[in-house]
Amino acid sequence: MYHAQSFAENGFVTDLIGYGGSKPIPALERLPRVQIRHISELPKIFNRLPFLVVAPIKIVHQVISILLWLLVWIDVPPEFILVQNPPSIPTLALVQLVGRIRGSKVIIDWHNLGYSILALKLGKAHILVRIAKSFEATFGYSAYAHLFVTRAMRDFLIKEWDLQGHKVILYDRPPRHFHRSSTQEIHELFRKLQPTLALEKSLRNFLPKASAPYTTALTHITPDRPAVLVSSTSWTPDEDFSILLEALRVYNGRAEDLAGKAPSSSSTIDGRLPKLLVVVTGKGPLRDKYMKEVGKLQESWKWVRCISLWLEAEDYPILLGSADLGVCLHSSSSALDLPMKVVDMFGCGLPVCALSFACLSELVKNGKNGLIFETASQLALQLEDLFLSFPNAEYLRALSLNLASLPRTPSTPSSVHTAKQYPRATDDEAAWTWCTWDENWGRVVRPLILSDVNL
Repeated sequence: MYHAQSFAENGFVTDLIGYGGSKPIPALERLPRVQIRHISELPKIFNRLPFLVVAPIKIVHQVISILLWLLVWIDVPPEFILVQNPPSIPTLALVQLVGRIRGSKVIIDWHNLGYSILALKLGKAHILVRIAKSFEATFGYSAYAHLFVTRAMRDFLIKEWDLQGHKVILYDRPPRHFHRSSTQEIHELFRKLQPTLALEKSLRNFLPKASAPYTTALTHITPDRPAVLVSSTSWTPDEDFSILLEALRVYNGRAEDLAGKAPSSSSTIDGRLPKLLVVVTGKGPLRDKYMKEVGKLQESWKWVRCISLWLEAEDYPILLGSADLGVCLHSSSSALDLPMKVVDMFGCGLPVCALSFACLSELVKNGKNGLIFETASQLALQLEDLFLSFPNAEYLRALSLNLASLPRTPSTPSSVHTAKQYPRATDDEAAWTWCTWDENWGRVVRPLILSDVNL
């Protein structure tokens, strides 16, 4: 969606083709140059069929729908066709075909490797995985430009598949409206969420008293306010939620121990752990399974509560900007991509504890903007270190200050005729810097596409 916004803000008439089900970002709805084209879903009855049966049917349906949009219903041949990979089948082949027929330049945005995701379901040795890998290599081999979310992905694909075309790294960055939430924004968000929170039986007698409508249980940071931990998940097998559950179990026990050691007459919070409210956002197939497990576990927990919320797009960054810590359980099927959820958290000034994998260091700088863990016990120890003596938690405050001190830069010019304000990206991406999506797109993609456009 952010690519579509950036193209439109740079003067391109932009068609966004994709499935419905999620509300588009507000900018796409107000930009006059953007048209959103929906691909229809298969009837839900097909979901009951085995994967090996429904997959070919789904592919045929996608082929027909995409070709109708790209060859028939969009009457003016596009200058560029940008496709995000995955999904790979059939979209990579279709955009290559349409690019040849209509003379369009194809840009592949490599977010992950489609065959590696399929391997999670079928196993690496499965014949369909080998076919998918061959398909991806064949139709992803050549393009006008290849965009990579990590240096590791660029190096791997150049070595394995000898990609042809411009090759640049475009790190994911947060949109310009992501920021640390103000007290007013926090107040309005939790007033909005109050009816939902009131239905959570586990939160009764857990949150501090509030005087509605003047304040909420989480508007202000007070000694009796729980620390707020946010984890965004797709509830899929590549994110092991049991790691977080085990860490929370250990945390609850440590909080109980430290509270028991403090003098009964002492009101100080030094040396204690706070109550912890864990908010898990997102939808996915394993949600019900894990939330039932959470419900059973927290019947005996005094210091931890875990709830699942689904938020509107405009509320999600406010929640991130009001939380105290984020946790990421993304493990990457290819070990070559980076979790967008961490990018969002950093954009909202939220430090992160993230599960380690091969290229995570391209985003999370251990001890500077977050912490990296490999096991549940390591995560539990990090939670204890970060939240000790909350809200006067020095370690957590230091990570937050590091994020707040990152430089912010202006957004992409809204007209293609505006003089360029950014240096063109160099091949040396070692000098890692933080910025908004707009600035990064303007620095990397804008000069790439405008160099071949007749204005």
